Amino acid sequence: MNNKKEIIIGFAVGIIANITGTLLYILLFSDFGITETFNAAIQQGHIGSLLALGAILNLIAFFGFLKIRRDQRAKGVLIATLLTALVILYYKIF
Repeated sequence: MNNKKEIIIGFAVGIIANITGTLLYILLFSDFGITETFNAAIQQGHIGSLLALGAILNLIAFFGFLKIRRDQRAKGVLIATLLTALVILYYKIF
């Protein structure tokens, strides 16, 4: 049961890191607001790229957990990253 809890914590950290990375990218590099940037990305078909850029923070979380020997949490971050990749694939195909 303890391993599942650690994986869930890592998954939550991965999702939060992805959201934070996406929002930071929008705030730093976009001339528009968050909502306008998301709407423009959806209309132009760039939402997958936006999510992929946000997932860069998952690298920091993943290797940070590995460095402090929290392997199960790193596994949760990896699962969150794979989920993000599946969402990006969905947007690229449909």
